[in-house]
Amino acid sequence: MQWIIFMLLLFISSMEMLTQNRWKKQASAGLLENCTGCILCSEDNGCITCHQRLFLLIWRDGIRQYGMCVHTCPPGYFGVRGLEVNRCTKCRSPSCESCFSRDFCMKCKDKFYLYKGQCFRQCPPGTAAEPGTRECQETCEPGPWSEWSACTHESRTCGCKWGVETRVREVPEAGREEGTACPAQQETRRCRMKKHCPGGELRATG
Repeated sequence: MQWIIFMLLLFISSMEMLTQNRWKKQASAGLLENCTGCILCSEDNGCITCHQRLFLLIWRDGIRQYGMCVHTCPPGYFGVRGLEVNRCTKCRSPSCESCFSRDFCMKCKDKFYLYKGQCFRQCPPGTAAEPGTRECQETCEPGPWSEWSACTHESRTCGCKWGVETRVREVPEAGREEGTACPAQQETRRCRMKKHCPGGELRATG
């Protein structure tokens, strides 16, 4: 009877050791998979230190924190190179898909528009949405039209039946930036000359 109990305990112990070995192999395989590119790696937290050209990406799953070495930071992050470690840092705005720095966005997620490094659901006043680039472009709001100029022909105000007259309007400094869509700043129209040159038209134009 004691011999049977001894064999049963030995069998149970063998099964436990087999189960532990399997778990260790699975853990080791998972660790090697998660530690690609790592110099220092933790079984619980993944990569801690990466090779020189790689970025350390850290993300959270509940209260746990994991590290991974990547060649390029994923959307929503930007790479910061340092003396000891290169890190993927998260963009501050959740609506930003890629950023140059923590607070300067370069591309916004769908349904958002980019304007001066920030993402907006609607473009701010004074700007208009560009559907192709999903950027807000500054609009040009020129001042009022001036009065029509005197009617002239070849810089003369006399001596011909028909000439042209011109009017202009000023554009604010912000509207002069490259890429800003501005309406016409000058208009011309045909006009009838109102007077003959002294001595006749021929002398005036000759």
